[in-house]
This record gives sequence, C-alpha cells and structure tokens, in this order.
Amino acid sequence: MNTLTVEDIDRIREVLSKYGKLPIAITSVGNQDDLYDAGLTSHASVNVMIALEDEFDVEFPDRLLQKSTFASVSAIADAVAELA
Repeated sequence: MNTLTVEDIDRIREVLSKYGKLPIAITSVGNQDDLYDAGLTSHASVNVMIALEDEFDVEFPDRLLQKSTFASVSAIADAVAELA
C-alpha cells in the first residue's frame, strides 16, 4: 500500500476546502474528525470525489463509493493511497 506525504494530505484538504462546501474552515477539522458532522453533504462529497480523481489522477471504484470513504481526511487519504 502506498503512503501519502504531508503535501498529499494538504492537497486533500485543499480539495475539501474548495469543493466540500463546509460551513467551517477545513483548518479547524482534524484528520480523524467526521466530515459529515462538520457539514459535508452527500452532494458535496461527489464533487470532492471528482476533484480528488482529477487532483491525484485516480478513479474511485464502485466499492469505494460509500459514505465511510469520505467520512474523514484520514479515510480519504487511505482511499487515495490505495488507488495511487
């Protein structure tokens, strides 16, 4: 399994900031914090997924198209690392 760098985590956070439409700053969300509790919607998570695919040149397979994949920065990082 690949591991992501701090820069990759920053890229994920940048995507979340731009496409997640969170009502709070992404900087106030910890890597393990629940993004849905922070205001991420199902619709916004689709936009985040598409942006992540572009940012990291990956494609999320059907098995990863579930709420838990996008529940936290860490969960997203794990999925991206698996696909990279």
